[in-house]
Amino acid sequence: MDRTLMKKLLRKYGVIVALLTISLVAFGQAGYIKAKAILAQHLLSNAWEQTLKDGKPHKPWSWADTYPVAKLEAPSQNVEQIVLAGASGRNLAFGPGHVLSSSPLTEKGHIVLGGHRDTHFEFLQYVKVGEPLRLTNKKGVTMTYEITALEVHHIEKDVLYDRGENQLTLITCYPFNSLETGGPLRYLVHATLSNNS
Repeated sequence: MDRTLMKKLLRKYGVIVALLTISLVAFGQAGYIKAKAILAQHLLSNAWEQTLKDGKPHKPWSWADTYPVAKLEAPSQNVEQIVLAGASGRNLAFGPGHVLSSSPLTEKGHIVLGGHRDTHFEFLQYVKVGEPLRLTNKKGVTMTYEITALEVHHIEKDVLYDRGENQLTLITCYPFNSLETGGPLRYLVHATLSNNS
């Protein structure tokens, strides 16, 4: 084969191989994040079961700096997730987090939970007003809430007010499926307590 032809083929296919490699790395990273979130929920479920038995916090893995504090369910979306203590970025990588400045999960105040729009709170884009949400605390008490409002807030202009007793708010970044990270918009799902079991 002619050397010139060989060089042309290598350049042509070299670019294709490079583009394929870049694509695989990008998809691999996205898959890794999704897999980590799913695996973490299994480990968190085990720690949550231990918490329900004895009422004490249990770390899901030895180096964890958080622990399960509740279980969130969205029956209409077939979603069941373990909620972590604290809503730091590190915690949100593994599951939704309880915003510690909001009401404790064992009280009937305004409870706020945060989660990432592309993993654990991705389902929020599909919920509708009137649908139920269930939150089970470490005492095994399940509170059923009804979604009452869906809204978008600008974090630099809007203030999240305490909505009073018997309220639950779920927060995630907005818009869904955006390539921009850490933008100024947040999607809020508000719900009101309808009963305890």
